[in-house]
Amino acid sequence: MARLRAPGGCPWDREQSFDSIRKYTLEETYEVFDAIERRDFSHLAEELGDLLLQVLFYAEMAANEGHFTIAEVLDHLNRKLVRRHPHVFGEEASRMAGNQAVVDADVDGSAANVLRNWEDIKAAERQTKNAEGQEKSSRLDDVQRALPALAEAAKLGAKARKAGFDWPHWRDLLPKLAEETAELEAEAAAEDPARQSAVEAELGDLLFTVVNLGRHLDVDAEMALRGCNRRFRDRFREMELSADKPLEELSAPELEELWAQVKRKLATRQEA
Repeated sequence: MARLRAPGGCPWDREQSFDSIRKYTLEETYEVFDAIERRDFSHLAEELGDLLLQVLFYAEMAANEGHFTIAEVLDHLNRKLVRRHPHVFGEEASRMAGNQAVVDADVDGSAANVLRNWEDIKAAERQTKNAEGQEKSSRLDDVQRALPALAEAAKLGAKARKAGFDWPHWRDLLPKLAEETAELEAEAAAEDPARQSAVEAELGDLLFTVVNLGRHLDVDAEMALRGCNRRFRDRFREMELSADKPLEELSAPELEELWAQVKRKLATRQEA
């Protein structure tokens, strides 16, 4: 990467900036997701390399501008892993790596205890940064705005839950879903272009509630939607193959019946 960015290297690579590379980082991340979902491990090895390339690209650009180097990136990561795993590396090593929280390093083989310690150590890190004036004091500041919106919504709900601000049970979200749906319907029914922002806000509220319902059910909304998208692709493709004429020439009832047939057909195929 240093060679590519150096004088006499690749013109395209030399022209890139943090802003121009961002979209490729997101694309490569989703290509990793796709390879994992398809269990295409040979392809996954390639996609992980592409994702790693993004890290190297950012680090080299930062080094060119005098911000930091790849060695500093790795040092931050190493220190964080040691700091947040006192049950593995030892309490002394954890303290040397910057841990200021008092935690029980004897997790007794419990992943829940590990996560509890992890959160306590993160909270201590946040307090240190607050004291140094490096960031705001809200616990929600840990949730990056750069996350995909569904992931951000789930993390915000999980953080708020730690303060006791949450629905007690997943069933309690069902009336909230009905409430948000009614509010969206009321705004959309007005059919007033001036109220489009209100329609968008109500749709956002509905999506936020759905994401948090998924969180209560231990279902990742992003993964659930990706699964739904995959099923829709499969079913629509099967509709195109099964129809005796172009879909555009079918009536709405015919399309609905064909959709139902395809769903049954694919379900039977999967069971077999």
